[in-house]
Amino acid sequence: MTDLYFSAALPELLLAFSGLALLMLGVFMGPNSTRLVSWLAVAVLLVASVLALTPEASRTTAFSGLFVADPFASFAKVLAFLATAATILMGLEFNRREGFDRFEYPVLMIFAALGMSMMVSANDLMSLYMGLELQSLSLYVLAAFRRDSVKATEAGLKYFVLGALSSGLYLYGASLIYGFSGTTNFETLAASMIDQAGAVPLGAMFGIVFVSAALAFKISAAPFHMWTPDVYEGAPTPVTAFFAAAPKIAAIALFARVLVEPFGPLAKDWQQIVVFIAIASMLIGAFAAIAQTNIKRLMAYSSIGHIGYALVGLSAGDETGVRGVLVYMAIYLAMNLTAFAAILCMKREGKMVETIADLAGLARTQPLVAAALAIAMFSMAGIPPLAGFFGKLYVFLAAVSAGLYALAVIGVLASVVSAYYYLRIVKIMYFDAPVGAGFDRGLDAGPAAVLGAGAAFTLLFFAWPAPLVGAASVAAAALFGG
Repeated sequence: MTDLYFSAALPELLLAFSGLALLMLGVFMGPNSTRLVSWLAVAVLLVASVLALTPEASRTTAFSGLFVADPFASFAKVLAFLATAATILMGLEFNRREGFDRFEYPVLMIFAALGMSMMVSANDLMSLYMGLELQSLSLYVLAAFRRDSVKATEAGLKYFVLGALSSGLYLYGASLIYGFSGTTNFETLAASMIDQAGAVPLGAMFGIVFVSAALAFKISAAPFHMWTPDVYEGAPTPVTAFFAAAPKIAAIALFARVLVEPFGPLAKDWQQIVVFIAIASMLIGAFAAIAQTNIKRLMAYSSIGHIGYALVGLSAGDETGVRGVLVYMAIYLAMNLTAFAAILCMKREGKMVETIADLAGLARTQPLVAAALAIAMFSMAGIPPLAGFFGKLYVFLAAVSAGLYALAVIGVLASVVSAYYYLRIVKIMYFDAPVGAGFDRGLDAGPAAVLGAGAAFTLLFFAWPAPLVGAASVAAAALFGG
């Protein structure tokens, strides 16, 4: 169905106009407007989530076929919007305490969310690029938002340079695909990818490789992960939490749409690329994190590993695999936000603690924070009956059903290795002797709320998984034309 009006893009229109309005509000009200702008940004994101849940039809295209609204896009948008809202709340007190609480911060978050929303609804290589760059430009600024910090400035510069490289790879790949197919529209591409001889044009295949490499950078999948540890460590902690959550969800959903819709007939060809990226990501995430001493760098390598597990589901190339990816990313969101909320709650004499060794004694002075962080760590390790176990179960079962037995075995072994550094954090919190002064007992409201909600979801998911799994099934079916 083609929609000539703007109803298919209501969440995007709301975010665009609200972002401009909040920017003007901040300009006229001055520096004291940060808290008001932040709360209004959270309200806008929640309303956008509601609008994304109510598409007019199962699949609606708009803007001459450049934009599509369907249950798959709705699922990814809701997760990205909720993650953005949660990280804005998590950063309110941190930004004020660290001296960079500026109204531009939530406005940039709004525009980043707008870019993510356009990405997952892209139905053309050009509209995809527009959403990708809108998100990326906002993220570059957010990474370097703490202008007086050398680490933050370095993080922003590294992210910008490597992000520009990935954009160049994407455009080169898109130009090859256009040159050998004559179109950039996803629906037309699907029909023209295989020539009359039943073979894939070699130039188009090279284009798919370049596009896949660029998108692998956006999800920080190996071997395009080199920016992730430095950016995660250097960026302000709420920004790191945002990087680890919302953009990852949008990018993995975009990756799935690009591979399944325009290049669905070439599943046997791109499957090899995804399998390689998945294995490399799982192994690097498992082994490189062992030697880390900074918890934010550890979480960076952890996120690389989790993207590898999600790609295991995508490697299957079928509806079951995409359902597993969506379930996994929803659970990953809850686990990750819980872990970063706990990191934001850990302060000694008003100063943030980021070294893993400094977590010693957390269970004595902050037992609830330690318990929530332990739940997140056990879940990330895939220990039943926590949510992370079921996330990995869905993607591994999809790989097995597609005959990718070696990939599933490698995933299980990588999960066993990664359990070492997750459980080491729990051991340090509960059994190591405290170092220095005890942790501050007061908790900021934003991180505490996210911590409680994320830990509860992770702990109790096994009791009622049907809503999430059902929504993911509907979303995956929409991507395959169901």
